[in-house]
Amino acid sequence: MSVGELFNPRSIALVGATDKSGWSISTLANLRAHGFPGPVHLVNPRGGVVHGQAAYRSLTEIPERVDLAYVMVPTAAVLGVLREGAKLGIRCYVILTAGFGESGEEGARLEAEITAFAAEHGLTILGPNGNGYINAAAGVTPYGLPIQPPLLRGAVGVVLQSGALASSVLGFAQARNVGISLLTSMGNESVMTVTDVIEYLVDDPATKVIALFLETVRNPAEFSRVARRALEAGKPIVALKIGRSKLASHTAQAHTGALVGDDDVIDAALRQLGVIRVRSLEDLIITAGLLASTGPLPGRRVGVVTPSGGASEIIADRAEDEGLELPPFAPETVAKLAEIVPSFGTVQNPLDVTGYVLIDRTLLGRALEAVTSDPGIDLIMLLSEPPKVAPPDPAPVLAMYAASAQRIAASPVPVVVVSNVLTDVTEFGRRVQEETGFPYVAGGIEHGLQAIAAAVRWSEQRERVLARPAPLPRAGAAPEGASGVWAEHRAAALLAAAGLPVVPSELAGDEDAAVAAAGRFGYPVVLKAAAEGLGHKSDVGGVRLGLGGAEEVRRAYREIVAAVPSLAGVLVQPQRTGGIELLVGVVRDAAWGLTLAVGLGGVWVEVLRDTALRVLPVDAGEVRRALGELRGAALLNGVRGGEPADLDAVADVVARVAAFAESLGDGLESLEINPLLVSGSRVEALDALITWR
Repeated sequence: MSVGELFNPRSIALVGATDKSGWSISTLANLRAHGFPGPVHLVNPRGGVVHGQAAYRSLTEIPERVDLAYVMVPTAAVLGVLREGAKLGIRCYVILTAGFGESGEEGARLEAEITAFAAEHGLTILGPNGNGYINAAAGVTPYGLPIQPPLLRGAVGVVLQSGALASSVLGFAQARNVGISLLTSMGNESVMTVTDVIEYLVDDPATKVIALFLETVRNPAEFSRVARRALEAGKPIVALKIGRSKLASHTAQAHTGALVGDDDVIDAALRQLGVIRVRSLEDLIITAGLLASTGPLPGRRVGVVTPSGGASEIIADRAEDEGLELPPFAPETVAKLAEIVPSFGTVQNPLDVTGYVLIDRTLLGRALEAVTSDPGIDLIMLLSEPPKVAPPDPAPVLAMYAASAQRIAASPVPVVVVSNVLTDVTEFGRRVQEETGFPYVAGGIEHGLQAIAAAVRWSEQRERVLARPAPLPRAGAAPEGASGVWAEHRAAALLAAAGLPVVPSELAGDEDAAVAAAGRFGYPVVLKAAAEGLGHKSDVGGVRLGLGGAEEVRRAYREIVAAVPSLAGVLVQPQRTGGIELLVGVVRDAAWGLTLAVGLGGVWVEVLRDTALRVLPVDAGEVRRALGELRGAALLNGVRGGEPADLDAVADVVARVAAFAESLGDGLESLEINPLLVSGSRVEALDALITWR
């Protein structure tokens, strides 16, 4: 497949061109208006004059080479166009036509024919059922809806699994002065996929940031590969992934299944891949625009310079929400600012230089210069924006913004400019930015702070991911004949045989054997029902705790036998007390594969729902970070005199459990330890459950 050739044709044929079609009118107008240098041939079966120029009756009539066929014919005629084009050596196609897989069974059959034909003849196809693309960097715009001028060329590549939203996203980017390198509407992805376009953008020198609107991730393994390539190339991916509704996992036997919804797994996978996930189209473009302007941001310590006390308060609140730090200024910075800020102002971070900026136009810039040299600041957020309306004499305004731009460029730390609210950048505002070099302005405090925090997280995650080698696939297989649900007596034995720390236990087939086992362990002991397929023993009266003597063991044994038919026996274990109970579960996601859930465990796990997820494989360092994400993480540090957990030991055991789950191969559906008891450096599985596919 030649994605580069599709996006960079030297000649284009519009097949199905007609004066009656708005798509046809807009596509030709876009190519003419935005600088496509090559010939554009029109094809209409009646020939004649279309859009004011002579049309050919077929591709075959065109007397010169065609690099790209832009197809707008009726659904049933599309395959015929491909057949004709393939004979002529045309390898690249954009299919605007709808009525394929999105429309039902017959459409899906037609799309399958197109896909098979493309594979047989080596064709590159964008669509069907898409608007086309805008290669702004090269001035190639075969796009079926009007492109409002100006078409701003820049460093953000936009890939959308939506046709209807493409023009809205383009319009918003232009309103915020965010230039694009490429924008493409994917359509049905019958041949060319989102990951193909991402791969092209990773290698595209005109693109610095990739922005995605995703309805689905069709091939997680391929997406992971290209996301890793983007991270290695230093090109952030910002994604708006829709479809966040909670859908239960198929592994309902395990607690983990109720905790791991489809979107939870996608969220974890994207974070691990260094993909920045946002929740709105505005954040998609604003965050991508910021990263295209600043590149990586070096840390979380932010110095804020504003002309507004109210804005300072909003920023302080939202920075805390986003995990950004606003440290006090260093004494030398305070001393400098005290000489600059009016006496009725307060020198602190965030810094309000006061409304005196309306009298002293140099005040904001001088304060910024003082803060840029603070040794405890990683980056600066400056509240400012381009002017809206051109004054009669713009020269003083241009001079003022040029001076600000020079200060920002000279800063030893990145300066991110943010406006108070989200408004359009006007034509005069764009002129000021172009002529003075005034940097990109993130739109609004809310979106700006989210973008800054996202850029910081991306920078941190990139360092972590690149510090680890790309994971190698683990080979493995389930034990011979493994199927169904393995309750504790079999699951725990498998874990113990793999060298994982499991509470000692003996399977007793009668009362005497149970008493003998209890004597060997020492009282108090626990008795648990051991039955094939039994998931939640306590729900059916299959657990007895704190048994202090032989008679209690005998009575408990009889009660369990009465409560649970078809026993394989009763497990006898020493009673464990104290410590913190964790859940460690590995469940197979239909798309992303084995996924680890770690969180607070015990009987309340589904009520508390305090878990952190990771797609496997993981190492102990990643598990340690996951533990730190829990709302109840403070419990592991020891509260009210409790012994703090050895987090390194916990992370090591959990990582070993995850690796063991991978070693069981494709036969594993889920593996759960609940609880994993943590008491200081002692980490021990007290119960386990395995479900085979």
